[in-house]
Amino acid sequence: MADSTASAPSTAATPAERPVYIVGGGPGGLAAAHALRTRGIRAVVLEKSDAVGASWRRHYDRLHLHTTRRLSALPGLPMPRRFGRWVSRDDVVRYLEKYAEHHDLEIVTGVEVSRIERTPDGTGWLLHATGGRQLTGAAVVVATGYNHTPRIPDWPGRDAFPGEFLHASQYRNAEPFSGRDVLVVGVGNTGAEIAVDLAEGGAKRVRLAVRTVPHILRRSTAGWAAQYTGVLVRRLPVGLVDRLARPVSRLSVPDLSAHGLPRPDTGLYRRVTEGSIPVQDVGLIDAVRRGRVEVVAAVDAFEDGAVLLADGTRVTPDTVIAATGYTRALEGLVGHLDVLDPRGKPVVHGARAPRHTPGLYFTGFTNPISGMLRELAIDAQKIARAIARQAGPEVSRLPA
Repeated sequence: MADSTASAPSTAATPAERPVYIVGGGPGGLAAAHALRTRGIRAVVLEKSDAVGASWRRHYDRLHLHTTRRLSALPGLPMPRRFGRWVSRDDVVRYLEKYAEHHDLEIVTGVEVSRIERTPDGTGWLLHATGGRQLTGAAVVVATGYNHTPRIPDWPGRDAFPGEFLHASQYRNAEPFSGRDVLVVGVGNTGAEIAVDLAEGGAKRVRLAVRTVPHILRRSTAGWAAQYTGVLVRRLPVGLVDRLARPVSRLSVPDLSAHGLPRPDTGLYRRVTEGSIPVQDVGLIDAVRRGRVEVVAAVDAFEDGAVLLADGTRVTPDTVIAATGYTRALEGLVGHLDVLDPRGKPVVHGARAPRHTPGLYFTGFTNPISGMLRELAIDAQKIARAIARQAGPEVSRLPA
């Protein structure tokens, strides 16, 4: 595995020496690199930080995968049994490090790609990178990640809020918030888990601001992981899955209407297709029922030192933690290529390259019900097959 002192190949390479460049050293990028190597194609991973799995290293301390260990491994290397069924953040990082080493992947750290465009002769791809580098590749796989750049809504008055304000990406554990009144904004998996962590970690009061009531699932019921169901139903019609999910939800999840979390009036799988993944319960249900996490209305604005909620209520927390998601931040990288939809996501992903940009692939920009890591592993194999099938003499091959 290359280290941070390695140098990326230069544009002096002849067309027959062009590698496939993979932008991003997370699980999607590493899996794609391995899949390409197994087909004899040279793949170079460009990672802007100083180590693989950078985004995983920044997650909060208590994070565990909501997908099972066996269905979260990348191609060619199982996750060790000692990691347990629900793998911790630190073990995910260890696994990614081991994966890169085990497969002897070619990784160049400290290199950030700012723009991707076609080569002037149209035979490959030109990557503009850190330090004025211009790298020419036969194909490019963009794997910069679903959770790339923290998104903070433009709430009126937020800059004048006298309390502490931070995005969930800056949260590590509950210790700094012991004895404090904390408002968590956003009830995705991150917001729900941070709220529980705060309640268990000594915060004086924890409120959870909810705009759209989520679907809540047990991570596992009688040993059956929710992910297994996600895998089974992912290709069924949306309406059918929604109908099947209703009775299951009623049997496994209590009615929390009295606590501010009524059952959603839209189908579970319909929400998934719109980009909203169900909340996996890792303590939220119990915390809400016991009053340790109070559900309140969405945040509308900040005003006179207080937070104004959508129902007109004013609250004055010591700290506001915005679990309001991320953007893909692909506009500068590929926005000029007309490959993004109005929400900034790639119009295609996996083995399908946009018709007018052959050789440009995207992985890791969907959030599937069957599990992100599982789908990244599948996409890696499909992308490698597509590149190998279409590869011409300009693709750099590994020694036999």
